[in-house]
Amino acid sequence: MYPRGLTGGGLACASCGAFFVWESGYDRSDGHERPQGGPISAETRFTEPRINDRIRVPEVRLVGPNGEQVGIVPIAKALDLARESDLDLVEVAPTARPPVAKLMDYGKFKYESAMKAREARRNQAHTIIKEIKLRPKIDPHDYETKKGHVVRFLKGGDKVKVTIMFRGREQSRPELGYRLLQRLAQDVSELGFVESNAKQDGRNMIMVIGPHKKKAEAKAELAEARAQRNAASRGEQAEDEAPVDEAVADEAPVAEAQVDEAPAAEEPRSE
Repeated sequence: MYPRGLTGGGLACASCGAFFVWESGYDRSDGHERPQGGPISAETRFTEPRINDRIRVPEVRLVGPNGEQVGIVPIAKALDLARESDLDLVEVAPTARPPVAKLMDYGKFKYESAMKAREARRNQAHTIIKEIKLRPKIDPHDYETKKGHVVRFLKGGDKVKVTIMFRGREQSRPELGYRLLQRLAQDVSELGFVESNAKQDGRNMIMVIGPHKKKAEAKAELAEARAQRNAASRGEQAEDEAPVDEAVADEAPVAEAQVDEAPAAEEPRSE
């Protein structure tokens, strides 16, 4: 039992310096005092690496700010070097013997790590399974419309689950659905492949078509095509807004031809 009034306890590991704590103190709901909960390790409690004075080991393998190997030094000397360089001492490999610590700007390191994680999540591509439902006796026009949806999904890098729905007496003619699925797979063979062959599932027949291109590649191509369309539209808009040079020929003064009047010839006098 803990002494009266104690709300928690702890124990430090002599080898690695990890601190184990007991959260909450006593359960007094029924009038009795008894400890509850269990030990929670520092690994669970602190998800971030230990820095500076939180590093509780006698010595570390020190790495300089530019990646150079300093060697195994006492923890006090490593902290002095960190203070002299105006940097932080960060434990990067706590399970090594001795642990590896590096001199760095920890605030800048956390910011760059967060930016990299955000960029990775932004560029991460999730493959989505789209579903198209058909009937065995589908109209040709409806078939072309459904096929257009499948083509659009495959170009976007998504998988397509094609479902043939049988009703009534159609259940006795599964070959109709199988032939329809084979026809659709043949029509979109340039964009995708049959990932899961046609199989009967109760009243339905299912086939999965996968794209040839990965989601990231398809996404990049779509973004590039969109950028080209925007550039072309901006170019056309600039041409339409450009001023048209009007002819100024009408406004120019017309030079009048000056005709020199020749003197009239005198008639000879008759005597």
